[in-house]
Order: sequence, then structure tokens, then C-alpha cells
Amino acid sequence: MIELDTVLSEWKEDSQITQENLAEDSRITPALHSKYLEYLSLTKLRLRKAEFAQKHLLKEKWLYYSGKMPEEDIKERGWKADPFDGLNPDNFLKKNKDLWYDTDIDIQQSEEKIVYLQTLIDTIKEIVENIKWRHQTIGNMIRWKVFQRGD
Repeated sequence: MIELDTVLSEWKEDSQITQENLAEDSRITPALHSKYLEYLSLTKLRLRKAEFAQKHLLKEKWLYYSGKMPEEDIKERGWKADPFDGLNPDNFLKKNKDLWYDTDIDIQQSEEKIVYLQTLIDTIKEIVENIKWRHQTIGNMIRWKVFQRGD
């Protein structure tokens, strides 16, 4: 699986356009587009999988916090038997359900994964957009060389 630091590191190298070899840099543009489009597609699928997993987790957590999850399921997941640490949930659970969900470590980790994947997707989209315009940059560099020579 591709990770953000890998994509950024690869893009730092792949984005280089050399004055001496503009023809080669132009020739590899479709290969770069293909590479990053593949990364984008695979990451979008990872994001969807993470979103589905989070929906399942939220359902499980609802069962857990509402007291409807069987004790053996709670033990199987390694969760505490009492999610409220002895506090009476009836007084504040309905009003403050989001507080419990927002501070639940499993939900936070799931959300963190989704945010990470969305950031990765946004980054790769920016790279693909840059690659789409690479020919313009190379063309401008060629025109500048011609201008400098006085042709």
C-alpha cells in the first residue's frame, strides 16, 4: 500500500524537469500520469473500505454504549465491560452521546485513518493535475531556450 511520505518522496524526484533532456522528460509524462492515477485509484478504494469499516464500528459502538452488546462480544473486542467507568449513563448519554463517541479511541483511530487517506487522495490529485500541465511547462522551457538563442 502506498503511503503519503512515499508519494511525496517519489513526486519530489518525478517532478524534476531537466533543461538538458526535455525530450525525455516529455516522453515519460504518460508513464508518470499512469503511475499516479494508479495510486489515486487504489487509495480511493482504501478510503471506501475504511469508511465502510467505520460505519460498522459506529454500529458496534452504539450497541456497546447503549448496553445492547452481549458481554461475550465486548470481551472478544477487548473493550471494558463498563464503558462509563461507573458513571450513570442515563443522566447524560442522550445529551452527550457525541462526547462519548468523539473521545472513544477506536472511533478516533478510524477517523484518523479516513482523514489520512483523504489527505493522500488530495495530494495525489494535485500531482495528477500537475502532470496534466507538464507538457505546457516543457513547451515553455523549449520556447525560452529558442528565445535565448535568438532563433
